[in-house]
Amino acid sequence: MYNSIELDIDKCVGCAHCMRVCPTEAIRIREGKAVLNEKLCIDCGECIRACPHHAYDVKQDNIKEILDYKYRVAIVPSVFFGQFPEKVTNSQVHEAMRELGFTHVFEIEGGIEYLREKINELIRNPEVPKPIISSFCPSIVRLIQLRFPSLLENVAPLRTPTDLAAMYYTEKLVDEGAKREEIGMFYVTQCPAKKSAVNHPVGEKKSALTGVININMVYNKVYRQVLRGELADTSEEDRWRDNVLVNDRAIRWMMTGGEANTVAGRTLAIDGMTNVIKFLEKVESEDLLGIDFLEIRACDESCAGGVLNSENRFLAVERLKTRAREVKHRLKHDPSATRKTYSDKKGYLLKHIELEEPFEDKSITMAGSRAEAMKRMKRKRELMCFLPGIDCGACGAPTCQALADDIVNRNGALSNCIFMQKQMEHQNGISAETTYQIVEKIWGKARLEKDCTKAGAKLDTL
Repeated sequence: MYNSIELDIDKCVGCAHCMRVCPTEAIRIREGKAVLNEKLCIDCGECIRACPHHAYDVKQDNIKEILDYKYRVAIVPSVFFGQFPEKVTNSQVHEAMRELGFTHVFEIEGGIEYLREKINELIRNPEVPKPIISSFCPSIVRLIQLRFPSLLENVAPLRTPTDLAAMYYTEKLVDEGAKREEIGMFYVTQCPAKKSAVNHPVGEKKSALTGVININMVYNKVYRQVLRGELADTSEEDRWRDNVLVNDRAIRWMMTGGEANTVAGRTLAIDGMTNVIKFLEKVESEDLLGIDFLEIRACDESCAGGVLNSENRFLAVERLKTRAREVKHRLKHDPSATRKTYSDKKGYLLKHIELEEPFEDKSITMAGSRAEAMKRMKRKRELMCFLPGIDCGACGAPTCQALADDIVNRNGALSNCIFMQKQMEHQNGISAETTYQIVEKIWGKARLEKDCTKAGAKLDTL
């Protein structure tokens, strides 16, 4: 499994903030530093949000790589335009993107009408397990693969609007005479999981995208051009020139409720990883009945809350809502604004809208065979009889169950637990010196020494 999040070990101080928030328990503390298990990482970005020392970053392709292609297409989400103040027009953003080297700029949400059709077909089909879970958010799909594999049959086997946009525009350029090898499709992403989805796609053999560029980097470059006044003022007509492929529903798709509110039946929209996990546990235990469709997004405020965004998520949402209202008004009073649609490729897109491969159960992949998984589970339950169950994290693992899992996988020991250390000392099975060395190995030598410069201490510079 490919991961786009990387840890700068030199910046890490082993504070364990990241370990406590990771939804798949992919992080441990060893020798005073965080250690990331890439096989368990779902690239949700919770560690990036939690780290006060900015030790985590997201890999991205070098923007200069776009120059390897004759046709350089920036595939952008609507949330990208929500990063800019109202005084910056969409046309200015498009022009600035071309100044960066892109030959074309294309918004991704134009294909949502076909997704709506397919989702509604699934809802009407009595043989399809309910509730249907959106496959839009790659972090959620990977979370289900690892922690909720029994729900994989509920995940809609459909491509994302990003894939459909890249497929559509590739075919459009080919029709205009471009060779496929001359076309580079680069997604401007607000989400580290999107990067992983391109390099290691789930449910498809190869992504329709060529590469991924982080949204904050593009935003900074574009906004600097706008502030320097290097872009010409645009007329009202020019402002709408590049909006013809999206309607107000498409603009709202990436916001919380934007997808759920466009399909039929009883639907719910859940955002934020803590809420998501609690809700998936409810779905898994079959406590949720009568719901047809679930829109589930890893980030608060959905894609507007992506960790790579530059703007406050609430401001971004308000701007997107304003833009959606403007587009709705424009389309109502100017039918010519819809002169371009995906309709010229409808047959092609509908033929390829479903994923090529079923979603893989990663929980079994991690454990080996099913029999081996059951054996390890039995051993974990036995170990939990001894561990205190208070999830203090002093062992360098986020929970007692995570430590039990480490022990079963030979990556930890009962003596890592400070409560078990005291028990072992009491039974004369371990010396005080040995327990000191164990703690030192987990948290590092410096953590056990006096330090008045750390946060909250008397020499803290604040």
